[in-house]
Amino acid sequence: MKKINRKDACEPSVSRREFLKTAALAGGMVVMGPFVSGDGYGKMMKAGVPSAGHVRQTAFRYSDAHCHFVDFVQRTDGITALLENMNAASVEHIQIMGMPVVKKWQSDEPREPHYYLDDDSRTYWYSATDEIVARAVISLPEQDRQRFHPFICGFNGTNRNAVDHVQRMIAWYPDFWEGIGEIFTRHDDLTALTYGETPRADNRALDPIYALAAQHDLPVQMHSNIGNKRLREPVYMHEMESALRRHRSTRFIWAHVGISREFTIPSIIEDARRLLAVHRNLWFDLSWVVYDEHVAPGGKLDSRWLGLVKEFPDRFMIGTDNIGHFETYAKDIRKYDLLLDALAPQTARLVAYGNFITVLPKRVRKRQCGALTYGMGKTARA
Repeated sequence: MKKINRKDACEPSVSRREFLKTAALAGGMVVMGPFVSGDGYGKMMKAGVPSAGHVRQTAFRYSDAHCHFVDFVQRTDGITALLENMNAASVEHIQIMGMPVVKKWQSDEPREPHYYLDDDSRTYWYSATDEIVARAVISLPEQDRQRFHPFICGFNGTNRNAVDHVQRMIAWYPDFWEGIGEIFTRHDDLTALTYGETPRADNRALDPIYALAAQHDLPVQMHSNIGNKRLREPVYMHEMESALRRHRSTRFIWAHVGISREFTIPSIIEDARRLLAVHRNLWFDLSWVVYDEHVAPGGKLDSRWLGLVKEFPDRFMIGTDNIGHFETYAKDIRKYDLLLDALAPQTARLVAYGNFITVLPKRVRKRQCGALTYGMGKTARA
């Protein structure tokens, strides 16, 4: 079997024919250290869940740009279960974060809630979630640890002292954190259930966090609803735009393209197109309901969204948005194959894998890929 070096693992360059030949010689299973070999073209090979450090080859190689290690009561299947499911699904790199809030089990509730909508009890901000993530990632062997990209999320974005927590995490774990978020701002019913004032993307409490992110070369992932259940207009888009304008040196990943459950914005595609054209420090994460209900509703790809991704090939990324439990992990990442199969190979590689790597800190890109970048020149990094 042809030996694939670290540069090959970071820069997809092997043709479909070369990959299939290599996979056949390997007896149906491509096995390496922390990285998968080749370009990722070809079909699912040998069945069975590989052990840690063995990545099964599928049609694509993926980066998961959105994954919560714990659920809304801060429980998890564990880092080993996540790693095994990543390997089974050909996920080489993953953004990993906690859950910034915890759901209260109220004294009069007969059943313990596990999701924020399970009952009417409140949620509250929970900083220990970052410590849970840090301990889990640090427990991994070095070759596996390099595939995990931890983000800080355990703070209340309406608290002007929230930046102290972010600084503390950076000081306690030097050169460990690779991003900040998912920052919860407007988030459908979760906003109403969470104690305190309504969080907003342009809240002055977040300004020092955005500035700190730029100082440390950390991307920021946001959940900021673009609208609400009642109005079919992007009434909150200005909050995110304000943050983008005021912090042009900060790289923002807008989760779910600003979409959340139970509301529709008819203008969303044109809104997204304008935002990407104007704000070069913006990327979109296609996870959760925006993909299931807008990009590919009912398993049928919307040609308008496909056109938008083709227009901005280096600005979209995918993610599972799993929350602490990973039994559906492979299905949740493989659903994007419908979109990826409709894209040109180079664009598919960017969306499935490279765009997420691009937004990570330079020190991480240098470690992983010899400072390679995946941009296509049309919309360079800010």
